[in-house]
Amino acid sequence: MSEHLSAAAAWPRPPELPAPVFSDQRWLDAVFLHWRIPAEEAAAFMPKGVQPDVFDGSSWVGLIGFRMEQAGIGRGPGIPYLGSFNEVNVRLYSREPNGTRGVVFLSLDADRLPVVLATRAVGIPYVWSRIRQWPPFPGSSRRRHKNGGAEAASIVDKFPVGYSVRRFGPAGARSDFTVVPRLCTAASDPLSVFLTARFGMHGRFYGRSAYIPNSHQAWPLFGAEVHQLSDGLIKAAGITVSGPPESVLFSPGVRTRFGRPRLISGAA
Repeated sequence: MSEHLSAAAAWPRPPELPAPVFSDQRWLDAVFLHWRIPAEEAAAFMPKGVQPDVFDGSSWVGLIGFRMEQAGIGRGPGIPYLGSFNEVNVRLYSREPNGTRGVVFLSLDADRLPVVLATRAVGIPYVWSRIRQWPPFPGSSRRRHKNGGAEAASIVDKFPVGYSVRRFGPAGARSDFTVVPRLCTAASDPLSVFLTARFGMHGRFYGRSAYIPNSHQAWPLFGAEVHQLSDGLIKAAGITVSGPPESVLFSPGVRTRFGRPRLISGAA
């Protein structure tokens, strides 16, 4: 537990969330895989008024899978059925001239069609896919997160955790990735914090650049080893990577809230 506290101490303080709260949700069983890419390549995907965020001279592309649970509107309870689903996204890292950091989603796969239709209507690039979570045994997330932190994490130690994605259609991209968490030591290095301490997304909405903020406590974050990896989602998003990911992380999860969006000044 003390290792997790040291990891939390390395995190920046979450920003104050502008009212009103638009959504309250939980992100569970998160797997993070990251590769270096040139900043010039990432720049082509940035909304106007936003530039790639760089660490160690490189931009980074991430393949992230997690279990969304109890997503609700405002501060209300989670929406039955629609508020819980698997998600896998491909994302880049962004920064405004004022220093505000965020992510830019190239794609977000989800296995709830109504969620996909609703989010695409406002410009968020969701894709309807069949997504399977590993391990597949019933109630895995609830058991892992009941007590939180190190106690819950011991249940997945030495067992692969990950996701399998199949986009619908004969030419649909697919991805399979699992990792084995290393739960003895928390991941608190600068790169891990850079990749996961993100409190909002940058995107294009109705032709204008905007920022949607969120806030959450530090991820209980652990290093991991790749157990299986076969990915076509990053290539389908327009980026080519090769070799194993340089950063591999796992988290049991966090609770997060989204606040009022804002337009990016000068980007209209």
